[in-house]
Amino acid sequence: MKILLLGKNGQVGWELQRSLAPLGDLIALDRHPVDGLSGDLSDLDALRATIRQVKPDVIVNAAAYTAVDKAESETELADRVNGQASQVMAEEAASQGAWLIHYSTDYVFSGEGLKPWQETDAVAPVNHYGASKLAGEQAITASGCKHLIFRTSWVYGARGNNFAKTMLRLAKDRDTLSVIADQIGAPTGADLIADVTALAIQQVLQRPELAGLYHLAAAGEVSWHGYASHVIGFAKANGEELAVTVINPIDTTAYPTPARRPLNSRLNTQKLRDNFSLHLPDWQSGVTRMLTEVLNK
Repeated sequence: MKILLLGKNGQVGWELQRSLAPLGDLIALDRHPVDGLSGDLSDLDALRATIRQVKPDVIVNAAAYTAVDKAESETELADRVNGQASQVMAEEAASQGAWLIHYSTDYVFSGEGLKPWQETDAVAPVNHYGASKLAGEQAITASGCKHLIFRTSWVYGARGNNFAKTMLRLAKDRDTLSVIADQIGAPTGADLIADVTALAIQQVLQRPELAGLYHLAAAGEVSWHGYASHVIGFAKANGEELAVTVINPIDTTAYPTPARRPLNSRLNTQKLRDNFSLHLPDWQSGVTRMLTEVLNK
């Protein structure tokens, strides 16, 4: 089996290099051309040519435009990378009979209410990033290609920047932190997403009827304030010297950003767990594992 991975150096892409390697011949690309192959999703012609040259059995797209606030002004680039590039991949997958594995986001929803979002719930993005990701989903579905789309939320990895690392950095210099307490979700590790992807690919090749849209997130829920409190509490318990003594909960309205953020990022993962017979661990276990790695560097 030949697998083409796009976005190999992102948080999820980095972990996918590990989880997909045992499944077959893995060709992993980032934005920079290698041997005439391009993984740059902003260059649609080069992307199409690359897929035709590689002739993969499975395309795994872990590349995306993810600068949520900048997407409000860089609408054309966000649309090209998240929407039009997804259409190119889907068209090529359909014509070659390949599978397309793609990642989306809870930002396709309105972010209202308290119930975890189900795959069948109405979509209503509140910012342009969410709209561009929704366009990608819709292009893949409309293409008729064999696909798995995983909507996820609050993704982090031990590699690169993440919310936990930012909190730890600030906590070293400040005695008080103010963190948003009215946005709720589940911090979801890039390693978990990559492992579930590898398992799902193996199953869907045997059972094509499992194709479709799924929600993928760690179990449980927490606010950003609760997340920060967990991170700092764990670090202190493990000997980190931090200046912070108070973590103030604040509302989203106290921290205005160019792009609106959804308050409800909860995702219902029942369909994924049932169809693929998976257990999704609670968010704390993944975050604790990531922190152990980060703090011991």
